[in-house]
Amino acid sequence: MSLRRLLMHSPIAVATLWIVVYLLFALFPLLVLLLHPLPSGRGFWTEFSVALGFIGLALMALQFVLTARVNRIEASYGIDILLQFHRYTAMVAFVMVLVHPVILFIVQPETLQLLNFFQAPWRARMAVLAMLAFLAMVVTTIWRKQLKIPYEPWRASHSILAVLAVGLGFGHAIGVGNYLGLFWKAMLWSGIMLISLWLIIYVRLVKPWLMTKKPYIVEAVYPQRGDVWTLALRPLGHAGFTFQPGQFAWLTLNITPLSMREHPFSMSSSGDRADRIEFGIKAIGDFTKRIKDYKPGTKAYLDGPYGVFTIDRYWDTAGFVLIAGGVGITPIFSILLSAAERKDDRPFLLIYAAATWDDVTYRENLEELKQALDLKIVYVLRKAQDDWEGETGYVDQALLEKYIPLHRGTRQYFICAAPVMMDAVERALFELNVPITNIHMEHFNLA
Repeated sequence: MSLRRLLMHSPIAVATLWIVVYLLFALFPLLVLLLHPLPSGRGFWTEFSVALGFIGLALMALQFVLTARVNRIEASYGIDILLQFHRYTAMVAFVMVLVHPVILFIVQPETLQLLNFFQAPWRARMAVLAMLAFLAMVVTTIWRKQLKIPYEPWRASHSILAVLAVGLGFGHAIGVGNYLGLFWKAMLWSGIMLISLWLIIYVRLVKPWLMTKKPYIVEAVYPQRGDVWTLALRPLGHAGFTFQPGQFAWLTLNITPLSMREHPFSMSSSGDRADRIEFGIKAIGDFTKRIKDYKPGTKAYLDGPYGVFTIDRYWDTAGFVLIAGGVGITPIFSILLSAAERKDDRPFLLIYAAATWDDVTYRENLEELKQALDLKIVYVLRKAQDDWEGETGYVDQALLEKYIPLHRGTRQYFICAAPVMMDAVERALFELNVPITNIHMEHFNLA
């Protein structure tokens, strides 16, 4: 089979290719630097320190690619995995950039005088400012909730700090000049920096401007059980889009997309209907608590669809086990609704955990879907009334073993719930010998 056909028919091959490309881009600048004779009189640790600095800078530049929502890359892994990878590689880059000067201070103590900001040369000042910007970005990201930084200001400041860290780091490397003194090397790194800058301009300015050309309008807002609100949108002056059930989109409501105040929500409607897109939104935060107040006619904008939490990728599987907790039912409801409209004849098992019977979102709709699907529903209530005859407590290993098929590998397992529940369910499925490749999870919080 040719490489092109392999990539077209094998998601694993495509995902592997992107990993190889990422590694090549991360290490390529360092390999290019080695094509020129090394400066004389410098020991191993000095050169090792410089290598860490360049790799750290390259990893920082690649962060813009990971967060640019490139559809072909996102479709191979999903936003969840990409953002997790973004967080981990950002920390790796931060450690490399931090260790870079520490090694120099140890092997060349005279370089400590470069910390005298007002007397140090401009290249050293840029390094200090880049490190401070990077540190501020890491601190405000890891401890955003503890510092009580709202999502929108954090997102804007995160982008600004990232640009400052990469731009100032690049300026420092140019200023030092030991490895970038040659014109073509400086141009190579300049090209990398320009691509990174273009990506953030595209995500923050160009894409939002394109979104203004395809607005939506709020058609209805109505309550569901569990303090969830359905927000129904209709495309205004365009055809809208279909999506794979289980996917999500970034929603901007009642303001311009250029404001960068967008929020990710899973679609709850049928993936095959482009004329009406619905979201199930639980009122738990400042923005979500205001959903009920938006009136029909309010303008909205969507960036999507995104995500790989969908059964559409598994047409050859024998059936599905869907595990939801609370508002995590939203993408799973879209999956079931779409399957019913498509007359999917495969078996579906839904295990749905909620606080009380009144908190079971889409309860009546789910019962109706039993008429159109081979669907079994197991409700698990944490606070059940005395006359409740169903399952109580939590979705643990014993409960899963009671209901999931004996032949574990014949099903695909989709989990959407709070992080604590998802971690517990994942461990339980692992103990029950469910293949890890058959387990798919969707997180609530992408920030």
